[in-house]
Amino acid sequence: MVLKTFGWSFAITALGLVAAVFYGGWEAFGIVAILSILEISLSFDNAVVNAGILKKMSAFWQKIFLTVGVLIAVFGMRLVFPVVIVAISAKMGPIEAVDLALNNKDHYQELVTDAHPAIAAFGGMFLLMIFLDFIFEDRDIQWLRWIERPLAKLGKVDMLSVCIALIVLLITAFTFATHAHQHGGAHVDKAQTVLISGIAGLITYMVVGGLSGYFEDKLEEEEEREHEEEEEAARTGKKKPAVVLAGQAAFFMFLYLEVLDASFSFDGVIGAFAITNDIVLMALGLGIGAMYVRSLTVYLVRQGTLDDYVYLEHGAHYAIGALAVILMVTIQYEINEVITGLVGVILIAWSFWSSVRRNKALAAAEGNAGSDEKTEVSSGV
Repeated sequence: MVLKTFGWSFAITALGLVAAVFYGGWEAFGIVAILSILEISLSFDNAVVNAGILKKMSAFWQKIFLTVGVLIAVFGMRLVFPVVIVAISAKMGPIEAVDLALNNKDHYQELVTDAHPAIAAFGGMFLLMIFLDFIFEDRDIQWLRWIERPLAKLGKVDMLSVCIALIVLLITAFTFATHAHQHGGAHVDKAQTVLISGIAGLITYMVVGGLSGYFEDKLEEEEEREHEEEEEAARTGKKKPAVVLAGQAAFFMFLYLEVLDASFSFDGVIGAFAITNDIVLMALGLGIGAMYVRSLTVYLVRQGTLDDYVYLEHGAHYAIGALAVILMVTIQYEINEVITGLVGVILIAWSFWSSVRRNKALAAAEGNAGSDEKTEVSSGV
């Protein structure tokens, strides 16, 4: 099972590390290995959230996620995205941007760093909306009830998550503008960039998420129509497979997953510059990490881990919220990537531990109930 799921990841790791040695020797090998670990540690919460969406999709779309999705994730976000950002921010052609990335790495790194406020605002708002929509939803299973119960009641207010996200964006942009003004006003226009990029992230979330939700609702209507057929199949003893997302619904869910992955990858791409400004090594290292995240997503789906450890999804969404805040803060202040990765790992580990405790408590309760039943039967006899 492990080899089947992670086989491609192991193969890509071997090829990537060999390519690194040929490209830049053993130093390049070490850099690629470090970048791979960085990407996996920063994106574990991404895998958990992805698994929650992917389990609703058919086997065909799961394969698309692992093939086409990987190409988009590895080549699109880890290789093309940094170049596109430089091309847009520096107002140069894509070929010139590629030439700059390969031949003038220091200047290329400066341009990407200058584009960071726009990247952080877009990704931060997209991830913040995911967290807010999750935390304001009234759900049967609650992890941190003292937080989630009152927030679920507040969530009944229409558009609350959008209002809070916009308030956060305004505060961030205002703080950034004030900071820039204190330094002579040379970068006051960056506040406008933050606002525009943040609103773009919000719109992207609402459009892609809205379309996904629309087609998912359509699918639920179809499931209701087929409910009678499923009952008939159960009576006759023929097992009818569960309806899973397909067609337009699956396509928009796939699109949502790709935008989600893009938002998660922002911190990894920016953080990679702390280790190297060589775009080839970045693509190799982050690409290997992205493969493991994809494989881990599928592994979680096939093992039914989210069903067994019910608080994992909660922990991942809290990690998303933390990452969103961190991205917005990095517009003005530098935060070490180790801190970013540790926050996500700690929250997910905590939610996993809570899930294990819950499972043990339920098992103990069932065992006690079974013992009581046996005692009652023995007494009756």
